[in-house]
Amino acid sequence: MSTKPIHIVGGGLAGSEAAWQVAEAGVPVILHEMRGVRGTDAHKTDGLAELVCSNSFRSDDAQTNAVGLLHAEMRLANSLIMSSGDANQVPAGGALAVDRDGFSDAVTARLEAHPLITIVREEITGLPPEDWDQAIIATGPLTAPSLAEAIAAGTSSDALAFFDAIAPIVHFDSIDMNTCWFQSRYDKVGPGGTGKDYINCPMDKEQYDAFIQALMDGQKTEFKEWEGTPYFDGCLPIEVMAERGPETLRHGPMKPMGLTNAHNPEVKAYAVVQLRQDNALGTLYNMVGFQTKLKHAEQVRIFRTIPGMENAEFARLGGLHRNTYLNSPTLLDPTLQLRSRPGLRFAGQITGCEGYVESAAIGLLAGRFAAAERLGHQMTPPPVTTAFGALLNHITGGHLVSHDEPGKRSFQPMNVNFGLFPEIEAPKVDGKRLRGKEKTVAKKKAMTGRALADCRAWLGLAPAAQAAE
Repeated sequence: MSTKPIHIVGGGLAGSEAAWQVAEAGVPVILHEMRGVRGTDAHKTDGLAELVCSNSFRSDDAQTNAVGLLHAEMRLANSLIMSSGDANQVPAGGALAVDRDGFSDAVTARLEAHPLITIVREEITGLPPEDWDQAIIATGPLTAPSLAEAIAAGTSSDALAFFDAIAPIVHFDSIDMNTCWFQSRYDKVGPGGTGKDYINCPMDKEQYDAFIQALMDGQKTEFKEWEGTPYFDGCLPIEVMAERGPETLRHGPMKPMGLTNAHNPEVKAYAVVQLRQDNALGTLYNMVGFQTKLKHAEQVRIFRTIPGMENAEFARLGGLHRNTYLNSPTLLDPTLQLRSRPGLRFAGQITGCEGYVESAAIGLLAGRFAAAERLGHQMTPPPVTTAFGALLNHITGGHLVSHDEPGKRSFQPMNVNFGLFPEIEAPKVDGKRLRGKEKTVAKKKAMTGRALADCRAWLGLAPAAQAAE
């Protein structure tokens, strides 16, 4: 008896990886790609897995870098994207960068040659028909308008965002709590709150005035012509607010009212920067109201002038750009399946991840989940201690919803980073506790060692020591 195919819509990195994983599991695939029939504003070729923004897959360091760890896990899982990247690598120091055309050609050739994969060049303008049964939508940030409208109509009015309005996200352990303090404005206790739900960074008038000037002078990125300028009052870039008048921010997201400095109660702050917990683990904090078009280097320079954030490490920096993505924590189950329609999965950037590697990794997982279901197998999600699991958990369940801003979309796309992983104790060396940079490196190595061991176990592979024998 022949196995019914799984349909995949979109031949970018996520769709290509999903197709490969499904076919390698022994299930036929029909991959639908509109380029060749209809182009996009960003792509230049009809090749599958075309790289649009950069040719870099970022760090390949699997011991102390989260994206390098994701590379390693994908290689363990027989990733098409990683093997094609490795085969078309160009010099880039410790990063994995690839020859764009060679990489896309390699992915396209391998998918075209696979006996279980059929590539159909056509535009899918609506949700997959019910008789497809199992399908994956992996159409990325440039999803065609007709399909985006169909997705929104088939889910809910808050299902789909068309622009990122992103504030920077900071690693909690890089914030100086000798300067900052926990407190909600007026000690308000919201749903699930304690009255101490925000980190507060105080500024005096001189610091505030210098900060406002830096925001206005800082270098900004420009919108691409096809993106338009999607400013609206709910997500104005912080530098645009600053340009509306020097006191605008002090009466907006930086207002000091209802807050008392726990370290110096007698002195009233002139302005306060607030950070709100962003994930269930409490390892990441979002800078409230700080969506921005400042260039990344400028964000780091300017935001590190905020008292208590002098040594801030950013899990992601702010931005505002075209990006079609789902409100995944409310819409998708832990296997990337639409809760309201069993059998329909989403993969890649449309789910709310950032970056080529992350997009491909979510495609890999969606493909494996769909193939297992088609074959009648039960497949548990990867452990949250792995890079796969940490990223998947952010997309489908690890993000905290803002209760004090009703109706606000608080879920934002994210790159993989160590703030998404469960904490781990840094090992002692010769019985002594490590400090500073040594402690940070040791902690990352402990995290990646745990992740790779757990990933091997999840994939059913022999432990590394046995595999090496």
